[in-house]
Amino acid sequence: MATRILPRLSRLAQHLFLAGLFVFIAAPMLVIVVFSFDANRFPTIPWGGFSLEWHRAILEDAMVRDAFLNSILVGLGTAVLSTLLGFAAAYVDYRWRFFGKRAFVLLVAIPPAVPVTILGMAMLAFLSRLGLFGRLEAVIACHTAVASSFSMALIRLRLNDFGRDLEPAAWNLGASHAAALFTVVVPFCRPALIASFFLSAAVSFDEFMIAWFVGGVHETIPVRILNLLQGQVNPKINAIGTVVLAVSIVLVVLAQWFVGVRVGKRADPT
Repeated sequence: MATRILPRLSRLAQHLFLAGLFVFIAAPMLVIVVFSFDANRFPTIPWGGFSLEWHRAILEDAMVRDAFLNSILVGLGTAVLSTLLGFAAAYVDYRWRFFGKRAFVLLVAIPPAVPVTILGMAMLAFLSRLGLFGRLEAVIACHTAVASSFSMALIRLRLNDFGRDLEPAAWNLGASHAAALFTVVVPFCRPALIASFFLSAAVSFDEFMIAWFVGGVHETIPVRILNLLQGQVNPKINAIGTVVLAVSIVLVVLAQWFVGVRVGKRADPT
């Protein structure tokens, strides 16, 4: 009897722990969502009633609209470049051995480990010397430097499942190196490439410090939120935060889904 009860109690404790952890992590985000639909100007309890006033207000705010557009452009540019560079770095790491390979991998992987304040200041100093400060292209380049590390990690994991003899077999059958790459390797990596695209877009969409340092007058949406916070308490912040949270969750869920496609296909015996 005890042998049956103990496993059940263990599973129950695990489920309760996971539920408590989820509530602890999600509570601040849920508070933002709830108060974004509050009719009161200031977040108060009891709730002032359901209202879309603050969501309409952000749609009517030209600066918020411009910030969203900038975030979309930067996110798309970052996602494309990070996925391409991440695939190139992962493929080089997978296919060849060369002197300095460890340093190469470290160079790609290290940007996320550097404090963003230091990274932003370094990028600001570098871009100022090149005359690129205050441009959206500069924000895209800086975000790509960070997000490409995540892209490389995702794609490299996928390449771990790729047989090393498949590409040489294509060469032996007469395919050029480029043809083998685009007809054998790239299709195999497609789920990881798509996951990398969405994850890089999410990283860029949420990033604040680097965009604040190098973006100049071109605000992304996290920078716009900061500027709103520097003034009086603005209820539009909750509405903006709700939209940003929704976009981020969708991007991360899509990335995770395509990573799951990779796992499912690998486990399929057919």
